[in-house]
Amino acid sequence: MAGHNKWSKIRRKKGVTDAKRGALFTKLIREITVASREGGGEPEYNARLRLAVDTAKGNSMPAENIERAIKKGTGELAGVAYEEAIYEGYGPGGVALYIECLTDNTNRTVADVRHALNKNDGSLGTDGSVAWQFDRKGQITIDATKYTEDSVFDAAIEAGAEDVTNEGDEFVVIAEVSDFIAVQDAMKAAGIEAASAELTRIAKNEVAVAGRDAEKLLNLLDTLDDLDDVQKVHSNADIDEAVLADAT
Repeated sequence: MAGHNKWSKIRRKKGVTDAKRGALFTKLIREITVASREGGGEPEYNARLRLAVDTAKGNSMPAENIERAIKKGTGELAGVAYEEAIYEGYGPGGVALYIECLTDNTNRTVADVRHALNKNDGSLGTDGSVAWQFDRKGQITIDATKYTEDSVFDAAIEAGAEDVTNEGDEFVVIAEVSDFIAVQDAMKAAGIEAASAELTRIAKNEVAVAGRDAEKLLNLLDTLDDLDDVQKVHSNADIDEAVLADAT
């Protein structure tokens, strides 16, 4: 598993404090609002909204919060108009960063992102400077304590998944974006429930990062993730195991 994915996994395992939960809900509400604005308020006919709602439910967001966010997106309730913004840049050790944002003020967002990068030996790049280094994929994680390896692999391949890996305490299923929902549904029908599911960007080639650069990169990733406007941060970092162990 890529070092950046391991960092994401560590963050999930640490759990969400009350303060962090509020920030997480802010991000999820924005995604639900934008998804319903772009594709309508019915999850069964809007794949992006379905994924956002499933993620919100998986993080214990109250149903009324979800419903209110959907109505703000469809215009049934008044709400802030968020727009998508992508920033590309570099972190310590020359790591490529692809930063997805939802914002109501791009001037504020780019200033916050640039400040976070500059403070941690990173830099903001130009449009297209790192996007080519990633492939957009669907990613499903399965709790390895609940299912056998054979059952997950068989279900995933039968469902049309592109790749399956055993990461010890979880299985990671990769699918083409166009097949993502179908793969999810087929695996669920086969009795395999996802622990998490998301659309992500997977690095074509990884950059090894160790020592002080790795420590600074982890701090940068945390800083970016803590920004309300930042939805996801993708990197091509292969972070040193010893540094990751210290972060747990």
